[in-house]
Amino acid sequence: MLISVREPQTTKNYLTQEGYNRLKQELDYLRQVKRKELAERLHEAYEGDGYDEISEPVYDAVRHEQAFIEGRIIDLESLLSNPIIIDDFQGGNVVQIGAMVTIQEDGGNPEAFKIVGSGEASPREGRISYQSPLGSALMGHCPNDLVRVNSPDGDFYVRILSLEYTNSKKVEIWAIPLKEY
Repeated sequence: MLISVREPQTTKNYLTQEGYNRLKQELDYLRQVKRKELAERLHEAYEGDGYDEISEPVYDAVRHEQAFIEGRIIDLESLLSNPIIIDDFQGGNVVQIGAMVTIQEDGGNPEAFKIVGSGEASPREGRISYQSPLGSALMGHCPNDLVRVNSPDGDFYVRILSLEYTNSKKVEIWAIPLKEY
């Protein structure tokens, strides 16, 4: 009889040094502060005036929050267990993880994004994953390239206006309207 053993998957967790520090700080806060806070709130809800129909919704809400926090702790531990720190990468004039890229859609305002690993992506804060539709489309391109982005809402084009890496010179282009291409 042949028994197959499944090896654990090793996912590459690309993080900037800034992202690693931010996620580590969040993990420490959740472990040291939030867990204790939730334990105290659970104790109050259960032991306070006795567990009854009035305290049950409060107790349940705290238990749900606790489950969410524990799930986030597990996610953060996984992300931080074997990170690949990419801040020191010198990508030159090609978009890679760690690049600060300024792009423009036809008729739109320029937008700047830092290309990061999926664990630290936050589009609202200007950090997009290299695995996102926009991030993956930009990878390997240079300033002045017109890039086609395949998104769930339909394809669109962006021009790379500038590209910059930590500790390196900013690479910019002269402005060419998208319509000329």
